[in-house]
Amino acid sequence: MKRFFLHIIVPSLLLWPDGFLLAQVKATVDKDRILIGEPIHLMLEATVTGSNPLAWPSLDSIPHFEFVEKHAVDSTVSAGIRSYRQYLTVTSFDSGVWSIPRLPFVTGKRTLLTDSIPIRIVYTKIDASKDYHDIKDIIEVPNPFARWFGWIVAGLVLVSAAVVVWLLQKKKVLQVLVPRQPPPRLSPYEEAMQQLDQLARQGMVEDGAVKTFYSRLGEILRIYLYRRAGIASLSETSEELIGQIRRLPFQPQQFTDLADSLRMGDFVKFAKYKPGLADSDAHYRIVRGAIEELNRKLEENDRTQAAITGIKLT
Repeated sequence: MKRFFLHIIVPSLLLWPDGFLLAQVKATVDKDRILIGEPIHLMLEATVTGSNPLAWPSLDSIPHFEFVEKHAVDSTVSAGIRSYRQYLTVTSFDSGVWSIPRLPFVTGKRTLLTDSIPIRIVYTKIDASKDYHDIKDIIEVPNPFARWFGWIVAGLVLVSAAVVVWLLQKKKVLQVLVPRQPPPRLSPYEEAMQQLDQLARQGMVEDGAVKTFYSRLGEILRIYLYRRAGIASLSETSEELIGQIRRLPFQPQQFTDLADSLRMGDFVKFAKYKPGLADSDAHYRIVRGAIEELNRKLEENDRTQAAITGIKLT
């Protein structure tokens, strides 16, 4: 147990001589095995106390890997502790086992290094035991019902006409066969707020159910965007949804915070990352604030459109 502690913790912590924690750095990925060209989400984190500045590692290139996307470094300050975080997307086209190297962070005259992360890059599996076959020509298959096709169409037309006449004469029967769906009891905004309140009262993060908390938080946001903004958010990945959200009327900082919250949900679900209680509470408030702000702007737009339509009608 002692050897494991020294291997994992010592490279990422910097201590004063009296044992006071000065800085901590960490690198995390969402997967350690990919197919060639498949993206990897890399997250860099650093926590610094005191007034010493922190120099972020220069990431122009990584051997055997290519950068797909780089996001700006996000920073927060709380109780004298400065926290930094950056999301990156990388990939590789070289098969084999390659490592994301130890990345240097400099604070004062000291250098902190993250752990190296080995990544296995493989090809798609091909069954070599099976033979390869040439593409065959199209084979015409005779249709045994071809001579009856005209009679079938005529019969269907007659039956359809009879059904239409009967339905027109029996409106009450039509209403029974096709009942109207009752409107939803809650608006998209009211439903989202109700579910967020329930999520806050459940205390999942305090009970250790962090993955369930982030899954539920993302689901509430996706359902609201689907119902209120017409975004097909339920079938999209987080990155695809972020691209859709970019077109909504958010302030730049609010959009960045919301995108970071969605990416954090992916790290929690796929990389088994466990953020602290403060981070979980901050992401909850970011999602709630985004829904409130978007709903306010969409309602203002609806009122403006209604006013314009009213003027045109008069």
